[in-house]
Amino acid sequence: MLLNLIYNTGICIYALSLLFFISDCVSRNSVAKRIGTGLLGITALFQLGGIGIRAMEGGHFHLPVFTLFDFLLLLAFCITITSMALTYLKRSEYAVLLINLVGFCVMLVNQLWFKAGDNALYSWETEHRLLLIHIALASVSFAALTVGAVFAAIYMFLHRKLKHKHWNDTVRRLPSLEKLDIYAYKALMTGTAILVLSLIVAIMSVAMAGRWQLLLDIKVLSTLIALSMYIVYFLKRSLLKRSGMEAAVWALIGYGFIILNFYLNTWSGFHSWSGV
Repeated sequence: MLLNLIYNTGICIYALSLLFFISDCVSRNSVAKRIGTGLLGITALFQLGGIGIRAMEGGHFHLPVFTLFDFLLLLAFCITITSMALTYLKRSEYAVLLINLVGFCVMLVNQLWFKAGDNALYSWETEHRLLLIHIALASVSFAALTVGAVFAAIYMFLHRKLKHKHWNDTVRRLPSLEKLDIYAYKALMTGTAILVLSLIVAIMSVAMAGRWQLLLDIKVLSTLIALSMYIVYFLKRSLLKRSGMEAAVWALIGYGFIILNFYLNTWSGFHSWSGV
């Protein structure tokens, strides 16, 4: 009951924070931005409180990442912290709003569809610590890739506006195409690097358990496909010197595969989180 109270309160404060960010985006309002950022910080505290409650359940401390509910809660927390840091960037209002919309949807979907059940993967006793690191890294990677996808989407929007010479207040409040391209590149580079580390740790846990057949699991194969999409992005962005627009398209394609990869948990041999 305490977890539900903290979680639902966090969702309400998150929604209120979004209203202030929307107000700032509609018409410049520094007061609304500061209030929204403050409420975002309070939301992060409630999310951290929920993580703390899950961490102490069962009479001993453990990082709660082994159920789908816990993973999404940790992901929402990472997104919230990241968006708070982005509020200090100039002309980042729309990026912060879009990133927080994703974080809010993650929290809402998590509350409506999943439950905070027992650790579905806790039976992996020997590989427990490696799995903990693997899933924690995956959640951080997901958050970084989300930020990169948002900047890529804004890049495409601004590119289209400038191409058709549609000047308005929204366009003037966005960073330049060059900065958006750099922001997306750095976020995706960070997310991809962390994803690779997560995969390496996962392979180590499989090797320790001697379950080599799991390397042919649909989740592993789909993750490699998603990773290849980002490799294509970096090739087009850096080596082939393709336009930022084309790189942005591939960044969004890669993120689409990451989301699809997430939904394949149901058919995975060792990622079948029921969340109940």
